[in-house]
Amino acid sequence: MTAKLPKVLVTRPLAPGVLPRLAAACDVTVHEGELPMAREELLAAVRGKAAVLTTLDNRVDAELLDAAGPGLRIVANHAVGYHNVDVAACVARGVAVSNTPGVLTESTADMAWALLLAAARRLGEGERLLRSGQPWTWAPNFMLGVELSGTPLGILGMGRIGQAVARRAAGFGMPVSYHNRGRLDAADEQGATWLPLDDLLAKSEILVVTCPLSAGTRHLMDAERIAQLPAGAVLVSMTAGVVDEVALAAALDSGALFAAAVDNFEREPEVPAELLAQERAVLAPHLGSATVRTRQAMGSLAVDNILAVLGGGAAVTPVPRMPS
Repeated sequence: MTAKLPKVLVTRPLAPGVLPRLAAACDVTVHEGELPMAREELLAAVRGKAAVLTTLDNRVDAELLDAAGPGLRIVANHAVGYHNVDVAACVARGVAVSNTPGVLTESTADMAWALLLAAARRLGEGERLLRSGQPWTWAPNFMLGVELSGTPLGILGMGRIGQAVARRAAGFGMPVSYHNRGRLDAADEQGATWLPLDDLLAKSEILVVTCPLSAGTRHLMDAERIAQLPAGAVLVSMTAGVVDEVALAAALDSGALFAAAVDNFEREPEVPAELLAQERAVLAPHLGSATVRTRQAMGSLAVDNILAVLGGGAAVTPVPRMPS
């Protein structure tokens, strides 16, 4: 008798070429819709599964674990973040949790710089002007932006992505400061200077936010902290929920900030109307890791984790700790 293959739920279609390896070893069910699974649909689909490959819009909690049943062995999150997963509840039931760190670092740092350049040099405004058909002409004071060369850059969250952002700043001759809960080893700092948060904000004419979302960082950049940035600063947010989006819009509206850019949002796909109304807000639909190569690498790493655990081993990239 042929042994039954372990059942796996994949909650979103993955990048080309990722699924065949998983399908060769498991009985795979894939949610083919482009929108996230509705909650009731997800709870029904996870029943009896040995593994589930989730994305950030799938909440994994005690209810889902109950629905899956005792055979669930791993939740493989297709993301670096895992704030959608109740890790403690998984651990209590012996369910492994994994994420996809490392493989999206460079593409996300590239996107941070794309947004930074677009915001500082007003590219979104410029393109909208041209496409609108309005008359325009070059002038010495036409659509002036912020010079990047030599401008102090602050990085809030000097993990893998923050360090990759810092490496790119060297090409612009920008002095880099950063804030983490603790100072990095000198080799990882790459010449950047650690500062307490208040000092970092006061110095950062450009601030890039890359710290992970957790209970301790949610709305860390609220109206009060945004106001600590120098007048005319540019703020780039790469992490949903760390920057208060309504407060960010208010700072743009008042002119306290020169410009801002946001890649993912706290209540995706919703974007606050206040932010949509800001001409100097560059808004991207969560594109940080959106290259073919990176999404293939993320999907392949999630598959690696599933196959490792279902094969009787440990996850390749287990979630290292509880979010703080």
